Amino acid sequence: MPNKPKEVLDRRDFMLAPIVTAGMSAALATNASIVNAQDNSASSAVPASQGTVYVGDVIDGRKVVSKLDVNDLTPGQKHLLYFQGVEMPTGQHWYVSVTVARGAKPGKRGVLVSGVHGDEMSSIHTVQTVMDQLDPAQMSGTVMAVADVSRPALESMQRRWPNQGRGIDLIDMNREWPGNEDGATAPSRHAGLLFNRLLRPNADFAIDFHTGTTGFEVTAFNIAGMDVPEVKAMVELYPVGQIFDNHVYPGVLHNAFMDLGIPSFTPEIGAARVLDLTMIPLFVEGTMNVLKHHGIVAGPMGRTSKDVAVFIGNSAFPILATAGGIIQHLVKLNDKVEPGQPVAIQRNSFGEVVAEYRSGVTGEVTGQRSDAMSEPGNPLVFILFNKVAPEDVETYPE
Repeated sequence: MPNKPKEVLDRRDFMLAPIVTAGMSAALATNASIVNAQDNSASSAVPASQGTVYVGDVIDGRKVVSKLDVNDLTPGQKHLLYFQGVEMPTGQHWYVSVTVARGAKPGKRGVLVSGVHGDEMSSIHTVQTVMDQLDPAQMSGTVMAVADVSRPALESMQRRWPNQGRGIDLIDMNREWPGNEDGATAPSRHAGLLFNRLLRPNADFAIDFHTGTTGFEVTAFNIAGMDVPEVKAMVELYPVGQIFDNHVYPGVLHNAFMDLGIPSFTPEIGAARVLDLTMIPLFVEGTMNVLKHHGIVAGPMGRTSKDVAVFIGNSAFPILATAGGIIQHLVKLNDKVEPGQPVAIQRNSFGEVVAEYRSGVTGEVTGQRSDAMSEPGNPLVFILFNKVAPEDVETYPE
């Protein structure tokens, strides 16, 4: 296997950048993310054993830290802090909110992350809901939640970080991990600070919550490497209908954890910019199951994958627009499809059908364009399916 994918394409933007061709394939080398992690963090690694550092500032009554060791916090309580992130051109900092439920008894440490993309509201609400359900006095172990990683993107509820260093750039922060504290861009430095000083030192396992991107909705599913037993055990505790069994791309947060032997995966919770109050409870229930699995909280398990007809696929087949016009979907999320089955049609301004789109595989619909208009090259549908040869697993074109 090569150390670098032939074409590293962005799985999370669902084709918001130009692509060369539909059905583009690339080998997904699991060791590529390891090489990337070494390159990015070599000059900025911080020993995980360093203790908490308070900078002396207080924002809205919350103390500000530049490093955190959850073991320094009082057991049996919830703690609300701000983490001092990257410095802005003005010399001020972006601050990230941190909620820690430190159990009364020792145990595993779980990290819940959301807000890596600025348009992903359901992921943030899921993490907040889980934290609201925790009673530290009854817990064994610690759960730390970070809900607004990409602060400047969240300020305008847009996907990418608007970087100002060399003129306006829009940078996908979920291609920056583990970051580099001395990196060339603010998102890279921000990722390095968070990963080295906040996330990595406090994680025995980690879950990085996301949604679909603006203009493209997804069903409820988890992205995970099911060949890792510790990860498989956690993912199967979610009562959601699909699992994308794939190690996906270097640079995503859950792979930065995995490269260090910290079990991690990514839940995907519906559409961007909204609260999906139907899907969110499924991921809250699954996350609480994970905390029970690790002995952090007590109580019976809720519903799991055994209670739903879960479909597991190792690849996603993209159907891309070949024309401009209004899209009419002929299938829904989670629908089963067969090769040759019509999945969408497209009409021009006169109402004439200018394109028809069909599935090329047997699988289930995992994502659809939610914007009614499309230009050529936009993704219209993604279909979760299984390829026989793992080295030929198709990547998401962006």
